[in-house]
Amino acid sequence: MDRKRNEIARSLSMVTQLGISMLAPLILCVCVGIWLDDTFGWSTTAVLVVLGIMAGARNTWMLAQQVGMPRQKRRKKDEKTDQ
Repeated sequence: MDRKRNEIARSLSMVTQLGISMLAPLILCVCVGIWLDDTFGWSTTAVLVVLGIMAGARNTWMLAQQVGMPRQKRRKKDEKTDQ
Protein backbone atom coordinates (compact mmCIF):
# COMPACT_ATOMS: atom_id res chain seq x y z
CA MET A 1 0.00 0.00 0.00
CA ASP A 2 2.86 2.39 0.84
CA ARG A 3 4.53 1.79 -2.53
CA LYS A 4 1.29 2.58 -4.34
CA ARG A 5 0.99 5.87 -2.45
CA ASN A 6 4.55 6.79 -3.44
CA GLU A 7 3.76 6.12 -7.11
CA ILE A 8 0.60 8.21 -6.90
CA ALA A 9 2.46 11.08 -5.23
CA ARG A 10 5.21 10.91 -7.85
CA SER A 11 2.70 10.94 -10.69
CA LEU A 12 0.81 13.86 -9.19
CA SER A 13 4.00 15.86 -8.72
CA MET A 14 5.03 15.12 -12.32
CA VAL A 15 1.70 16.32 -13.72
CA THR A 16 1.92 19.46 -11.59
CA GLN A 17 5.48 20.13 -12.72
CA LEU A 18 4.52 19.67 -16.38
CA GLY A 19 1.61 22.07 -15.99
CA ILE A 20 3.72 24.74 -14.33
CA SER A 21 6.45 24.31 -16.95
CA MET A 22 3.88 24.92 -19.68
CA LEU A 23 1.98 27.80 -18.09
CA ALA A 24 4.79 29.91 -16.62
CA PRO A 25 6.32 31.12 -19.92
CA LEU A 26 2.87 31.64 -21.42
CA ILE A 27 1.68 33.80 -18.53
CA LEU A 28 4.90 35.81 -18.47
CA CYS A 29 4.76 36.48 -22.22
CA VAL A 30 1.11 37.54 -22.03
CA CYS A 31 1.87 39.91 -19.16
CA VAL A 32 4.80 41.46 -21.04
CA GLY A 33 2.66 41.77 -24.17
CA ILE A 34 -0.13 43.54 -22.29
CA TRP A 35 2.38 45.83 -20.61
CA LEU A 36 4.01 46.72 -23.95
CA ASP A 37 0.59 47.35 -25.47
CA ASP A 38 -0.49 49.64 -22.63
CA THR A 39 2.82 51.47 -22.28
CA PHE A 40 4.01 51.94 -25.87
CA GLY A 41 0.96 51.07 -27.96
CA TRP A 42 2.73 48.16 -29.64
CA SER A 43 0.41 45.34 -30.68
CA THR A 44 2.77 42.48 -29.85
CA THR A 45 0.55 40.49 -27.51
CA ALA A 46 -0.40 37.91 -30.14
CA VAL A 47 3.24 37.38 -31.13
CA LEU A 48 4.28 36.98 -27.51
CA VAL A 49 1.43 34.51 -26.88
CA VAL A 50 2.78 32.33 -29.70
CA LEU A 51 6.31 32.72 -28.31
CA GLY A 52 5.06 31.74 -24.83
CA ILE A 53 3.33 28.65 -26.20
CA MET A 54 6.47 27.59 -28.04
CA ALA A 55 8.65 28.13 -24.96
CA GLY A 56 6.23 26.22 -22.74
CA ALA A 57 6.02 23.35 -25.20
CA ARG A 58 9.82 23.14 -25.32
CA ASN A 59 10.09 23.13 -21.53
CA THR A 60 7.44 20.42 -21.27
CA TRP A 61 9.08 18.33 -23.99
CA MET A 62 12.52 18.52 -22.37
CA LEU A 63 11.12 17.61 -18.95
CA ALA A 64 9.11 14.69 -20.32
CA GLN A 65 12.16 13.40 -22.17
CA GLN A 66 14.29 13.46 -19.03
CA VAL A 67 11.67 11.67 -16.96
CA GLY A 68 10.81 9.11 -19.62
CA MET A 69 14.39 8.23 -20.50
CA PRO A 70 15.69 5.19 -18.64
CA ARG A 71 18.57 5.78 -16.27
CA GLN A 72 21.09 3.79 -18.31
CA LYS A 73 20.42 5.74 -21.52
CA ARG A 74 20.69 8.98 -19.57
CA ARG A 75 24.15 7.96 -18.32
CA LYS A 76 25.32 7.15 -21.84
CA LYS A 77 24.03 10.47 -23.10
CA ASP A 78 25.79 12.32 -20.26
CA GLU A 79 29.05 10.51 -21.00
CA LYS A 80 28.85 11.51 -24.67
CA THR A 81 28.30 15.17 -23.83
CA ASP A 82 31.24 15.18 -21.36
CA GLN A 83 33.70 14.11 -24.05
